[in-house]
Amino acid sequence: MTTEELVAYRDAENRVRASVAARAITGDPDPGAAIDWQKVALPGRELPVRVYRPSPARDGGATDQAGLPLVLHVHGGAFVGTAAQCDWVNSHLAAHLPAVVVSVEHRLLDPETPLSAAVDDDWDVLQYAMRHAARWGIDPARTAVFGESCGALISALTAIRAREAGTRLKAQVLVNPAVDVSETMFDYASVTEYADSPTLNVPQLQLFQRLAVPPGTDSRALSPLYAEDLNGLAPALVVVPTHDPAADHGRRYAERLDTAGTPTRLTEYPGAGHSFLSMPGVARQAEAARTEILEFLRGRLTV
Repeated sequence: MTTEELVAYRDAENRVRASVAARAITGDPDPGAAIDWQKVALPGRELPVRVYRPSPARDGGATDQAGLPLVLHVHGGAFVGTAAQCDWVNSHLAAHLPAVVVSVEHRLLDPETPLSAAVDDDWDVLQYAMRHAARWGIDPARTAVFGESCGALISALTAIRAREAGTRLKAQVLVNPAVDVSETMFDYASVTEYADSPTLNVPQLQLFQRLAVPPGTDSRALSPLYAEDLNGLAPALVVVPTHDPAADHGRRYAERLDTAGTPTRLTEYPGAGHSFLSMPGVARQAEAARTEILEFLRGRLTV
């Protein structure tokens, strides 16, 4: 795929994902949340974020007191994808935790934009929101990261970076995470078994890897699975759909987190495919996963 073809493909795909018609698959937003686009001024760039807030009747006045919890979300897709495709789950979290959910519309991967740029976008938005907590109406002491697919990889790297910077996170939620972009990325039984999955296939993973880690890049530094130290990270919920090429990525990462001493819950959803949480209209397991994520975050963010 040439750069021009990639740009044309993702522009067309993202128009569909953000459309009202797509909600038959991606689900309707929760009516208890307000949704809008905002822009965050970062060094050398301005980045869109999609912000979800509870209605005044739901937040119980928390915004006027200590502020609401912050959930920093990253959508899946890597070289394609938009925060709007995740309205169903993010608006529900905003309304029912309640919390401010900020979904980062990071720079998408292309030959000029590697994975490290998207990771920087997520980290910079996190730092910006925590520095301007009063303006955002959040309590920075109650912050979690939440990502899906490539977004889960970015969230996992953000959790590691937060620990190294002394930034305390309360939780991390990693849904169908692809956490290995190294030379061993395809060396898993689940990749072989579900190589032709309708929601993620090996050619897509190959393109993802090629864009994520250009020649000369240290691929292991961008692979949370190979992080030297996973101790002392925010407690993790790892959600794994079983019919997913990346299923073993999630299983192995949960095992490594647990072995390192980071409190970790691994939950598998039998029969679910990759990206199932963003497709509640066709994936019956999405509702149960959303409920689990809500309860996990409530237990970590409301104490």
